[in-house]
Amino acid sequence: MNIKDKAYYALNKFYGYKSFREGQLEVIEKIAFNKDVFCLLPTGGGKSVCYQIPSIILDGVTIVISPLISLMKDQVDNLRELGIKGTFINSSLSNEKIKEILKDAMFGEYKIIYISPERLESEYFKKMIREISISHIAIDEAHCVSEWGHDFRKSYRAIKPFYNSLKKRPVISAFTATATKEVMEDSIKLLGLNNPYIYKGDINRNNLKISVLKEIDKEEVKDIIRDHEDESGIIYCSSRKEVDELYYILNDLGYSVLKYHGGMSEEDKEKSQDAFLDEEKNVMIATNAFGMGIDKSNIRFIVHFTMPKNLESYYQEIGRGGRDGTSCDCYLFYCRNDISRVEFLINKSIPLSRREIAIRKLQSMIDYCEYDDCYRGFLLDYFNNERKMNFCNNCSNCLNSDKARDFTREAQIILSTVFRTREKFGISVLVDILKGIKGPKVIKYELDKVTTFGLMKEYSSKYIREIINGLLEMGYVSLKEGTYSMLKLNNSSMKVLKSEEDVLMVLESIEEEILNKDLYNALKTWRRIVSNKEGVRPYIIFSDTSLINIANIKPKTREELLSIRGMGEKKFEKYGEDILKLISNM
Repeated sequence: MNIKDKAYYALNKFYGYKSFREGQLEVIEKIAFNKDVFCLLPTGGGKSVCYQIPSIILDGVTIVISPLISLMKDQVDNLRELGIKGTFINSSLSNEKIKEILKDAMFGEYKIIYISPERLESEYFKKMIREISISHIAIDEAHCVSEWGHDFRKSYRAIKPFYNSLKKRPVISAFTATATKEVMEDSIKLLGLNNPYIYKGDINRNNLKISVLKEIDKEEVKDIIRDHEDESGIIYCSSRKEVDELYYILNDLGYSVLKYHGGMSEEDKEKSQDAFLDEEKNVMIATNAFGMGIDKSNIRFIVHFTMPKNLESYYQEIGRGGRDGTSCDCYLFYCRNDISRVEFLINKSIPLSRREIAIRKLQSMIDYCEYDDCYRGFLLDYFNNERKMNFCNNCSNCLNSDKARDFTREAQIILSTVFRTREKFGISVLVDILKGIKGPKVIKYELDKVTTFGLMKEYSSKYIREIINGLLEMGYVSLKEGTYSMLKLNNSSMKVLKSEEDVLMVLESIEEEILNKDLYNALKTWRRIVSNKEGVRPYIIFSDTSLINIANIKPKTREELLSIRGMGEKKFEKYGEDILKLISNM
């Protein structure tokens, strides 16, 4: 049989499938023909088949280098269940057992051996394993070799020297689910791949419904669990402490939940993991230590209780949902107050040499959370994956019907406040000033004397915060370097302050500001009729902000209507009588 026939034979005999997924056969053939490979496939995209079948076809042993030590036994158990001779070597085994395994491998007892990259830092181990006929080295989570990646592991740098020390260089394959172009190129170089065949699968997972819950009370996680009653889900937290706190709260309220983090004993982690896989309980609350290599296909919801450190981790984690092709709801709670907590975790856990990269990745994560366009499109662009359309219609932005609104005046007030407070304060203090609230810092620094004090008192604090976040996202104001709280003006700020540029943005919580929804809807209908007649966009007639103020205040006279923001003399001459008549008829 030729290589292709052998691959199909192995697929059917060991896995029970008759056809490969897109890209798998090409990767398998390249490896079997001794061609180095770099393969980027989404979580659940079938990476393991791409290196397991070559191990069956090729003579000798395939070494699989994986950081997932805790899951090696499960992976090997799966191989044995399929009838493939496999084993693993990690720190749970004694030296005597390792010697026994390597001796058996010399006599053809195994086709696949899983090892951790740390093993390659041991001269004693390398000396023993060199005696085996190694035909293929497969590197899982290949992005770990790159300092530009989100999960750098120094031990991955030992891979290239190891295979170069072998009597005969084996074919090398490298696999990852998340790598930017920069990380991919760096990984190929550092792993020493020789003119590799590069396969980039489509990482888009249309069955993942993506929602970013901006500045929403995290109590809503209880509603999410209730909405997915009897369905499996994972709630990711940023720390062990947060896992424990959320677990005890939900458990005390009677929710059927489990927990998993690195501070638990191996026995407790295994019990928790088994209970989740066996569906004794459906909801796992965990740090990112949970999920890698978990082959559970029916996860129906993923929650990020706190924003992850980077998009790579985020996309990998939501990729654990809906692996059977059925829809999975993915929720991310985003609150700007969480940013300082994530920044603290980065400073605490990441060496200084890599901290700048981590902060840059955090900023990309923030940009994503504050994005007003298609979230899926943002992710595909970030990972250099082709976009087939501008709107996915399966993320909270695409499903949101809000339109652009004119917030120029509000922006000018906010930016003026930043200027008048000499760029020394963060969002919370600015909100107090704009609302006219005499909070501790307002009193301490006499900020109630600032001329913009109380100029936005008719807005809720949450709404003002959303406007400021929108200005940050759109680049009309910046954050001071080295901090994620203090605001500073930039060139775009000056254009707005000088009325050289209008500010149009989308806000999700605008409906919360409407006191008279019937009148507001009637005004929107009237505006749409006028805009169609005049051939201009609705917000050119009046912004939604102006319509909300009209609906809330219900002006009855010319003077009252002229006091509404956005209602000048010319607009009153053109539309004033129609609006007053509409109000009187309601």
